[in-house]
Amino acid sequence: MAKIAVYDMDRKQVSERELNDEVFDTDVKGYLIHDMVRYQLAARRQGTAKTKGRSEVRGGGKKPFKQKGTGNARQGTPTAPHFVGGGTAFGPTPRDYSFKLNRKVKKGALKSALSLRFKTDTMTVLNQLQVEQVSTKSFAEVLGRFELDNVLIVVEDENTNVELSARNIPHVKVLRSDGVNVYDVMKYRNILITEEAVAKLEGALA
Repeated sequence: MAKIAVYDMDRKQVSERELNDEVFDTDVKGYLIHDMVRYQLAARRQGTAKTKGRSEVRGGGKKPFKQKGTGNARQGTPTAPHFVGGGTAFGPTPRDYSFKLNRKVKKGALKSALSLRFKTDTMTVLNQLQVEQVSTKSFAEVLGRFELDNVLIVVEDENTNVELSARNIPHVKVLRSDGVNVYDVMKYRNILITEEAVAKLEGALA
């Protein structure tokens, strides 16, 4: 089994932990990661863009001028797309951009993303992550010890002090273990995760 060092908040190594190879040291399948990121971004799209077609524009119903004798091309309605103020031809209408992805693909994509972080040495494991009070400055100092400026922080459960301390630091995001997703794992260059969160991810994905 793969092993990784476990640090405390002062960046002192306190132990070493074995990782489940099925979750953190599996083959990195880029196509699964790509599919999952597309799936997540598509689901976020509102799909509310809308333009009026020729039948929805106010007016019309009467020929703008008589059929013959004017020298102009014949016209049936002023709401046609080629008239100023007319309807839009083939314009967008409200739609759902989401699509289906199999559960096995979603699971495999997250395993690949976590394995990529482990294999590229961009994953740091902490024995625990606790702060006594909400303080952005103090929490920024903790990240400074690990020289991390673009990081996804994963905690095992609700941790209000950490979540509030980190929310104003640029390029830093805190997630609970049950909310870890491929998009955020790939978006941030590093991942800082507690030992208990590692155990929860292994239990959910293994």
